[in-house]
Amino acid sequence: MIDVLVVDDNPIVREALRGFLDGTGSARVVAEAGDGRQALTLARRLRPAVTLLDHRMPIADGLSVLGDLCRWTAVLVLTSDADPHLVGEMLRGGARGYLVHGEFDPEELLRAVHAVARGQGWLSAQAAAVAVSAVREQADRQRTEHEQQEQQRRLRVRLGLTPREEDVLGLVAQGLSNAAIARRLLVTEKTVKNHLHHAFAKLHVGNRTEAVLRWTSRREAG
Repeated sequence: MIDVLVVDDNPIVREALRGFLDGTGSARVVAEAGDGRQALTLARRLRPAVTLLDHRMPIADGLSVLGDLCRWTAVLVLTSDADPHLVGEMLRGGARGYLVHGEFDPEELLRAVHAVARGQGWLSAQAAAVAVSAVREQADRQRTEHEQQEQQRRLRVRLGLTPREEDVLGLVAQGLSNAAIARRLLVTEKTVKNHLHHAFAKLHVGNRTEAVLRWTSRREAG
């Protein structure tokens, strides 16, 4: 028998979930909460195997209490909100499942409760699409960052600049003085001047403005 805590500010939803789960013979609702704060109190005291958690609630919403809830119970988000940002935040925050109202039937809800109680995950179709999209976006970002880093590495090799000389030039381009650059990089002002001197020589320029122009133009040229 799986003990379930139902957290939703709508008493009709709570009653419907209790009626269904208590009639399954394999799950039972041990408590109900109408807001996130009450949910934390009940979860801490009862340690239910699964908590069905809505998001939009008074006093404390689902996302704000998710991290603490996950210390005492496995969380299955059960909400009408399919916003991609919310889905991602809930999953990153520790929710083991995410179901969107209107996308599942009672049988799927029961299967999801059992899966989450076993430590597995369960996503409705829309939530799964959001999760897959997030993974792809992360992969694309990582690929782009890698390509940018590789481009900067090739440029640095071509110009003969060291990573620290590039750091200094980047801060010069932002308008920082030598003293400000020294504070930012936690070095002495003399060290900053030495880096600039070496960079000037490698870029064949005689001052800060020319160095920044030469450096940025070559970066843009790739």
